[in-house]
Formats: sequence, structure tokens, C-alpha cells
Amino acid sequence: MGIESMTGFARAAGTAGVHAWAWEIRSVNGRGLDLRVRVPPGFEVLAEAARKRLTSAFSRGTLHVNLSVTSDAGPPRPRVNETVLAALLEAIEKLPPAAGINPPTFDGLLGIRGVVEYADEAQDALGAIEKPALAGLESIAEALKEARSAEGRALEAIVLGQVETISRLTTEAERHPARSPEAIRARIAAQVEALLGAANGLDPQRLHQEAALVAVRSDIREEIDRLHAHVGALRELLAKGGPIGRKLDFLSQEFGREASTLCAKANDPGLSRIGLDLRTVVDQMREQVQNVE
Repeated sequence: MGIESMTGFARAAGTAGVHAWAWEIRSVNGRGLDLRVRVPPGFEVLAEAARKRLTSAFSRGTLHVNLSVTSDAGPPRPRVNETVLAALLEAIEKLPPAAGINPPTFDGLLGIRGVVEYADEAQDALGAIEKPALAGLESIAEALKEARSAEGRALEAIVLGQVETISRLTTEAERHPARSPEAIRARIAAQVEALLGAANGLDPQRLHQEAALVAVRSDIREEIDRLHAHVGALRELLAKGGPIGRKLDFLSQEFGREASTLCAKANDPGLSRIGLDLRTVVDQMREQVQNVE
């Protein structure tokens, strides 16, 4: 199972008689799953269907979903409500004759509210497009998943390359000549000698003890070991795949801490350069894993 990006775009469209519909979905980064569905008034049932389908397909990302519906049906079609009209005529026949009142006319009766109705365009359109639009929703969910998977494969290749660089730099730091016992002793001895020559009354034994403590504190063995362990853990996560974005983000933060500590402890220009290179590639990797589901 590979990894998926949280970015992608998909579209599906179709027609049903005089009605046309189109789904568009755009996915961007998000801490969790945030669905933002917009449909025309009267099509709420399709909005609910979209939420259910996309919730089952994705676990992270902000998804902007839009349904547009257009129609070539022309102006609203009037319809006489014959039941209401018949009831009015029946009621009029039962009224007693009144002097000076003209009998009702059809234009007068048709002007009474409820006698003439107009077709509910939204209901007509929903009835026509509901089935094909639901099929289009299924299609667009699969298309978005494939788009995110394709982007995920590209991300995986980038992150693997960055992990290889981190591993190489960690090995360079581990094997750097400045970390050899001889180099450490020579460096500390030179510092102690400089201090003894610059000041009187310093206790040489105490000074050597302090120098040894400084040497222990500046050792980067633990940072190197943790960096190697993090490299192995990240490779395992990528091999496992699935929704691992949060774990990758956590690991990238751990990489950053170790690289920063290595820089702080480095007492040699060569090791400092390696530490700075590590921090640079770790920052680049963290930007990439922010896109992983």
C-alpha cells in the first residue's frame, strides 16, 4: 500500500434530458477531514450522499465539493390545479344569488392564489439527474483517490531521496575525523594549554576534569544513533504506506531536534557544516510530509 497526498482535483459531468449536472472536487491539506459541500437549493439529498461517500473514502484533507445544475427547460411551466378550481366552482354554485354581482369568469378564477401553480424546477431536475449524479459522485471519488495516489507516489520518491541524504550526512558526521579520540584530546589539550598560559593560579587537575566534562557534553554519539534509528523508522513507515502523514510529521520533528542538537554540540567547522546541511534537508522533508494523508 502506497501513500496518498492530500492534494488533488477531479471533475465529473453529465446530462439527463434538458438538465445538466457537474461535480467538481478540490482537495488540499488539512489536519483532519474537512468536507465543504455546496449544492443548489433543493439538492440537499445529493450533498448528504457526497458527505457519506467521501467520509468513507478519505481520512484527511480539506475537500471543497461543488455541484452545479443547469437546465434548458425554458421558462416555468404553469399548471392549473383542477382540484382547487373545482372546489371554487362548487362553492360558488352554492352561494345564493346576489343582485349586482356578475358571475365568476375564468380569468378571475385563475387569478386566485393556488389555482395556477408553476412546476417546481428543482424537484423536476432532481428527479431527472439524481441517479446519474450519484453515479458521477462515485466516479469523482475514485478519480480524486487516484489523483491523490499519483501525487503520493511522487511525494514518496522525494521523501525517500531526502531520507537517503539524511542517512549519508549522518554517516559523514559519525566518521568525521574531528570525532576521533586523538582529535578530541588534541583539541582539549590545546584549549587547556591556552588557558594555563593566559591565567595564573588555575588548578591544572581541576581544569582537566572540567575539560573532560565538556568533551562528554559535546559528544554527538547519541544524536547520531537516534538519527540512524529515525531513518530506519521512516523507511518502515513508507514501506507500510496508508494514512501515515501524522507519523511522518512527528518523525520529521524528531529529525529536526537531533539535527539542531548536533549543530549545537559541534565543535569543529566540518561537523557544523554537516549539521547545517542536515537541518536544511530535514526542513525540506518536513514541508513535503505536510502533504501526506
